[in-house]
Order: sequence, then C-alpha cells, then structure tokens
Amino acid sequence: MPKYIDTHPMGSLTSEQLKQLQKAPKDKFGITHHDILYNKKENRVYCVLDAPNKEAVASHHKHAGIECEWIREIESTR
Repeated sequence: MPKYIDTHPMGSLTSEQLKQLQKAPKDKFGITHHDILYNKKENRVYCVLDAPNKEAVASHHKHAGIECEWIREIESTR
C-alpha cells in the first residue's frame, strides 16, 4: 500500500491521543498510521500513513475535523 506524509496543526490534540491513534486499526478510509511525529512548541504534527490514495488521507483527517496543509506520497527505506 502507498505511504503518505501530511502536516497539520497539533491544535488540542495531546501526545496521549496521538499515541492512541498510532495503535488504531485500519479505519473506514483504509488508513493505518505508520508513524506520528509532533512538535508541541511549533504546534505541528506530521503523520506518516499507509493509505490507498491521497484523497483517503484528506477524508481521514476531515472526518476528525482536521485540514491538512499538504499531503505527499512518499517511499521508505524500511
């Protein structure tokens, strides 16, 4: 499955909520979290996701009330 990275503000998300998202099973958009990186001081989250396509990534975030600033398909050395 393709991998994507996106970024958005952290907003009211806590580090504990992000950890729970990391463990979540595949959702209705076909998304699983590969990694979630964040910086509280800069109010920034970077999600590395396994997803069927870019549109699924956008829908996954919109369903949670989050608007991604950008979404990019990526490759990994893992």
